[in-house]
Amino acid sequence: MVDAKRAGSEAWLELNLQATASSVRELAQHCRGDSLKLLALLRLLESLHQEIREGLFQESLPDNRQALYSLLKDIETVGGWPYIHRMKLQLLLKNISTEANGDLSVLVEATQAPNPKDTTAQ
Repeated sequence: MVDAKRAGSEAWLELNLQATASSVRELAQHCRGDSLKLLALLRLLESLHQEIREGLFQESLPDNRQALYSLLKDIETVGGWPYIHRMKLQLLLKNISTEANGDLSVLVEATQAPNPKDTTAQ
């Protein structure tokens, strides 16, 4: 009985995750070409990720070795730890047309980490 209930719960979760993913993709497609709207969507997703991680997820962390082992095994076999990647400014600047390269070269240089072997700045 417990296995049937768990299987039903997992099926319910999978259906809802698919519906949520579909809704997010549809919204992203609707915002296609509008970087500010897409940025707002990404910020919302990041905020939700943080809210779930720091709240409900931390509350649900295992309190015994067997449950911890099960969680770690799932993380290892199913796909690792969820992570939201942030673009680096340099990658963002690559999308700007080559006409503006002269104006942006100073900005790009400012975003690069200083070379510790460079003694000219001292």
